[in-house]
Amino acid sequence: MLTPQKKLGIVFDLDGTLINSMPMVVAAFRYAVRAFGVNPSGDEVVARLGGPPDVCLRNLLGEDRNVPEALDRLIDYNEEHQKDVEPFGGAEELLGRLLRSKTQVALWTGRDRETTSEILTANSWWKHFQLVVCGDDFGTHKPDPEGLTHILEELSLGSSEVLFVGDADVDVLAGYAAGVSTLLIRNGRSVSDHIKGISREWVETPQQAYDILAARVLTETPSLRHE
Repeated sequence: MLTPQKKLGIVFDLDGTLINSMPMVVAAFRYAVRAFGVNPSGDEVVARLGGPPDVCLRNLLGEDRNVPEALDRLIDYNEEHQKDVEPFGGAEELLGRLLRSKTQVALWTGRDRETTSEILTANSWWKHFQLVVCGDDFGTHKPDPEGLTHILEELSLGSSEVLFVGDADVDVLAGYAAGVSTLLIRNGRSVSDHIKGISREWVETPQQAYDILAARVLTETPSLRHE
C-alpha cells in the first residue's frame, strides 16, 4: 500500500504519456521496415517498443542484417517529422504545478538520450525532472525494471512512495516488477486482462491521468484505488 500522509513521487514515461508522438513513432517504424518486405500493424509496433530503436527494428525485422539500413530510414523519417510532435494538452500545466508543489518528479523513457534531450530542450522541460533515465543509459530495457529502481535509489524513494505513469504494457510490467504502482493510459488501444490486473489504475486519455494526479498528488491524498 502507498504510505499514508506522504506526497507521492511521480515517474513519467514520455511518448504517449506527456508528448503526442505515438502516431509519428509508429509511422516511422513502419516506414523503416517496409522497404524489407515487412508491414507490421500499429499494434505490432507498439508491442515492440521499450528500448533503443535498433532493438525494436531487430524485433520487427526478425534478423540483424537490415537493421543498419532500417535505422537510417528511421532517422530520416524522424528528422523530417519531429517538428510535428507536441505535448499533450494539459501536460505543461501539470508539470508546472508539480514543480511548484516540490513533488519529486523523474522521467523514464525508452527513447535514446539524444532525441529525449531535443524534446526536453524544445519544450523547456529540463527543470521539471530531478532525474531523466533514457533507453540507452543501461543495457536493459523495459519491461526490465532497472531504470525505475535506479530512479528510486537516486531519489531515495521507496517503491510504495512512487506512482509510475505510462501508456504501454512494458511500463506496467516494469512497474509491477519494481513493486511500483502504475497508472496506465490506454490511448484507445486494447489492453489484456493481465495488464489491467497488475496496473493500479487505468484511464483512456493522458488528460484523465493528469486530472487524477492533480486531484490526488497535489492535494496530498494518495489514494490510488481503481474506481
